[in-house]
Amino acid sequence: MIFSTLLLFFILSAILLNSTIYAADSVAWLDQNNVNHGTVSVRYPVKSNVKTKILVAKDEQKYSYNLTPGKSEEVFPLQMGNGNYNISILEQLSGNQYKVIGQDTIELNLNDSKAVYLNSVQNINWSGTNQAIQKARELTQGATTDREKLQKIYDYVISHIKYDSNQAFALTTDYLPQIDRTLSSQKDICYGYASLMAAMLRSVDVPTKLVMGKSSYVDTYHAWNEVYIDNQWVVVDTTVDAALYMGKQKFEMIKDPSKYIKTKQY
Repeated sequence: MIFSTLLLFFILSAILLNSTIYAADSVAWLDQNNVNHGTVSVRYPVKSNVKTKILVAKDEQKYSYNLTPGKSEEVFPLQMGNGNYNISILEQLSGNQYKVIGQDTIELNLNDSKAVYLNSVQNINWSGTNQAIQKARELTQGATTDREKLQKIYDYVISHIKYDSNQAFALTTDYLPQIDRTLSSQKDICYGYASLMAAMLRSVDVPTKLVMGKSSYVDTYHAWNEVYIDNQWVVVDTTVDAALYMGKQKFEMIKDPSKYIKTKQY
């Protein structure tokens, strides 16, 4: 149900993390004003035809992201817990060789780690003007608990969004979800489902993760959500449940976490 091209993205990311890196002069590119919310912002004019990446590292954990040409600012999460983070911006020289354009170290010290999962970030990009966010607020009007909010948004997504097999085969490694595109087209891949759910729930103050890894429900790399309700994180998989809903099969909203293996979370 998910795609080899998405898996290729993570393979390429792994190659990047072990590639040769050359240093260059630092430039003003990193905005730390929202570190107390668990994010950093990057402002850097991506050069034409030059692959540019952000590398966020803490201890042995690393996340890499492609910067989007033409974007004046992009936001990235600090999702690896409190402590010191090394943030680097890199430009490709050739192949797996990159030069460091800038580096900085910042400290994260959040009282509540769930705050990270309420933000708009690169792959869960939302604002109050998005149609999907307006729909989330409409759906949850009158809801008094986070569980109610989750149920209403979940019911809408699994009954309105279908899996897009054609898009799965046409994916590129720089693919990013767009929540309004998903909402208006009423179709997407698992990454799009999970991003839409995360954005809609975060917009109504329900901490939500976009998670990637493997699941016994599917046979390739997958994306799903973890949602914080009733004082615990629960697994929700709208991609799987939309298919079961369309097939009129029985299923439960809250999934057994033992059926999922997490490798990344945002």
